[in-house]
Order: sequence, then C-alpha cells, then structure tokens
Amino acid sequence: MYDVIVVGGGSAGAAVAARLSEVGSQRVLLLEAGLDWRAADAPWEITTANPIPIIHQREFQEKWQWPNLNARRIAGQEQRFYWRGKGLGGSSMMNGQIAIRGVADAFDEWAAMGCTGWSAEQVMPLFSVIEDDFEFGDKPGHGRGGPLPVYRAPPDTWGPIDRGLRDAALASGYAWCEDLNGPDGEGVACYPINSRYLRRISTNEGYLEPIRDRANLEIRGFALVDRLVMRDGRATGVVVHFDGQGTQEISAREIVLCAGAIHSPAILMRSGIGPGDELKAMNIAVERDLPVGKHYFDHPLFRATIKLREEFRPTDRDTRHTNCCVTYSSGLAGGGKRDMILISFNHRGIGNPGAIGAGLYNAYSRGTLKLASTDPSVDPIVEENMLADPRDMLRMVDAVKRLAVITMQPALAGIADWIRLTDTDMTLPQAAALPTSELEAVLRRDTGDIQHAAGSCRMTGFNDSNGVVNPDGTVKGIAGLRVADASIMPADCRANTHFTTVVIGEAIARMMLRRNEAATPAAALAE
Repeated sequence: MYDVIVVGGGSAGAAVAARLSEVGSQRVLLLEAGLDWRAADAPWEITTANPIPIIHQREFQEKWQWPNLNARRIAGQEQRFYWRGKGLGGSSMMNGQIAIRGVADAFDEWAAMGCTGWSAEQVMPLFSVIEDDFEFGDKPGHGRGGPLPVYRAPPDTWGPIDRGLRDAALASGYAWCEDLNGPDGEGVACYPINSRYLRRISTNEGYLEPIRDRANLEIRGFALVDRLVMRDGRATGVVVHFDGQGTQEISAREIVLCAGAIHSPAILMRSGIGPGDELKAMNIAVERDLPVGKHYFDHPLFRATIKLREEFRPTDRDTRHTNCCVTYSSGLAGGGKRDMILISFNHRGIGNPGAIGAGLYNAYSRGTLKLASTDPSVDPIVEENMLADPRDMLRMVDAVKRLAVITMQPALAGIADWIRLTDTDMTLPQAAALPTSELEAVLRRDTGDIQHAAGSCRMTGFNDSNGVVNPDGTVKGIAGLRVADASIMPADCRANTHFTTVVIGEAIARMMLRRNEAATPAAALAE
C-alpha cells in the first residue's frame, strides 16, 4: 500500500509529489494520464518558446492534450476544442509559459470568504519559494533557486506587435511596469515566463526530473484514473486504466486529486461525489452530494486580427507569440486591483496574422461542468458561460474601447496593413463606436477564452457547505481525499493560472506534511 497517491502530474501534481516524497518514510505514487517523458528526450514542440504548434496542430494535440475535449465559451456559440495538457507537466508543458503571480488582494479575498490559510500574507511567500527569478531573484519579495525559472525576454528580441503595444500603450498614458510580479505589478510590462533563456521549463523538468532517483517516489504514465475506491465514507484507493496493461485497483492511505479543473471534478463525479440529481440520472450511486462542477470559470479574451506589413512578419518558427502585456485596474463593477489585461500576439502560427486582445483577469461569470458518460475516456461537458454576469460584460465593453484608442497610435497603426475584428471588415474603432447593445452582441459572438479553467471544485470555509473542499484541500465529508489544483480556487487569482496552481500544490502539500509531523505514531496508525 502507498501512503499517498497523487493523481495528475501537472502544475500542482508535480509540486505535491515532489514535496510529499521529501519525507523518505512516505511512499508516494504519481499517476499521469499522459506520457511519462524525460527532459533529455523532450521534443522541439515542448522546448520551443513558441507554444502555438503544440496548442493548435492536431498531431501535437493528440500526443500532448485531450484531443476530444471541447467547451462552449459563451451561450449561443458552438463548442470548440479546449486546450489542456496531458503528460507530465500537464498544461505547464504546452501553455503560453506565462509566470505571473496572483494578486495579493485576490488572496485576501479568498481568506475573507472563509478560506483560512490563504491570505496574501500566507500565500505570497510561496511564489518566492517556487521561482528562480533571473532578474529580480535577489530583491525582497522574490526568489532565487526555486524549481521554476522566471525569465523576461530582452526587448530587442521582442516581436513587432510586442513593441507596437508597448509604445502605443505608453503613448496612451499607461505607465511602464518593470516587474509585473512586484507588489505594485501593473501597467505596460514584459511577461515573466517559466523559461530558461527561451527554453520552456515545465513542472516535470522543474520538480520531477531532479528527484527521479528517490526510492519512495514512483511515477507511472499512461495511467487514466477512472474513479476512487470508496469504503465507509473514505477514499481507500483508485481504479486505474493503464494503456495496454489493463485495469488495476491501487490502495493508499490518502488520495490527492491534481488532475486539473476539468478532470478532477470528473473523477469525483464518477466516484459518486457530486450533485446528487445529476449522479442519479447517470445511475451513479451517490456517496456525497456536493456542488462539484458548479463554480467553473475562465478568463474571457476578445481578439482583433492584425495583418502586419510584410517587412514586419515573423518567419522563425521559434518566434515567441507574446512578450508584452498591459494590465490595469478598470475601476468598474468592483473588479479590484489588476482586473484587466491587454495582450500582444506577434503571430498565431508563423505565416498567419498577428492579433491584439483584451481580457478579464477577474471574472465573475460562472459556468458548469457535467459528466457526458461514466466512461473515463469520454471528456466531460463544459459550459463556460462567460460574459453572463453583467459586471464582466461592462468591463469588456470598456476594454474594447480602450484597445481601439491604443490601436490608432502610430506605433501599431504604422506596422499594420489593417487591424480588424476577426473574419469581418470592421475595425476596432468602428466596433468601439457601436451602440452598446450591438457591441455586446459582437462580444458574445467573437469572444474566446485564455484557457484558464478554475473553480470547479470550489474551496470554502470548514463550516461552509456551499463548497466541495475545505481550506486544507480535504473533500467535505470524505476521509482520505484531497483536491489540490486550480479547481479549488474560490474566486479569481487575477492572473494567468499556472503559477497560482503550482502554489496551491505547494500550500496543500505543506498542510499535509504539517499534519503528519503533528500526529503521534498511534494517531497516524489510527488514520
């Protein structure tokens, strides 16, 4: 029997497995649904600074993602492919590599909601623990020597839309921000990325590669977890389908789900933990009636296409898609500090046009996730329901108007043949001038997401029955089971979710270790 089974080796799971296996007497099994790969064997599509191929090309989707996973972004749109990593490193192995910290105010909001242990004072130091910041690591509030490098590309290596957005935003009155991860990180900035001089470093390479020789850590790939084994209200193991090796039931004293905001809730629901009426409709015996899948959220992103003049078009397949962003506080609808972002896209695939986008970093709209089947190879049904909350729509309308002003600056207008709404002849200034109801219709039609799934196993206070997990990650009413990934976010972190998800893994692993240290041998046996 294992002491702990960690399900999922992504942004959080790699951190959880690494920290828990530091205790030599604790036997840890890490199960990953995708490929168990080694750094020395990493192919080009994982290491390149340009994530567009691994995100969009079908051959890489089938190898490194869940190729049949779809989501409807906004009510009325069609379902479209949804990017989620499948393989050690999870989405950190195929995302945009953005290494932005969550905002301190956001974590204080989590604590105010009853999530004890998650205030800014308690959470922010963990960002310093996980990072190896090349530029600011020796400054107060930053970290040096952590498992994940933080790198900022020099401006002379930026793409044309990076430079255009920077100069146009500065000319429009936005301030330069030297350090987006600093305590006042807001403004025109260079993205910090989890890269070592433009080579991606996922959590597989940062956390797992250095500890592969630990005798108490076992890593198994192509291990698709079907469901939990439940006995008398306690999770005692998992049922796993191993590719080409059949199905096994594996026991452990404790299970930690780190399968992400899409697949952690799906595992819970297949195990009888979720909305009782939905489970009964699928002939799943209800183990615990909890609002699993009911608090799902993502960050909306509205893009306008930029056709660059020929002399500015990138041609190197390793050209990074984005280095510059503008974050700001809208002052609208209670969005709080750093609730918005403007993003440059130098290209969306070499040879394709670039883009410029406006997005929400503090989304209020909530969607749902439901099982499509009890078969673990069938992905769940995801309805993101973005822009349903009027507070989100209000700020997106304002963001489009801000972006229209910026695109009229010479720094952007001078490098483009045109800047238009996707698949239309309408320019951003024309869209911004539309009556509000018409602009809202355009946003509902064309807005996508930033692929930041979160909230589907919502964390609430220990005595708050409206959530799925407690502040220590334990599933409410179920012994021996925790969730530790982006699915537990009780509200937005106001950033790209990767770094905050790693911190969630670090925080819950520390809670588990402190509990074990405090337990007497007799109490530990009794558990």
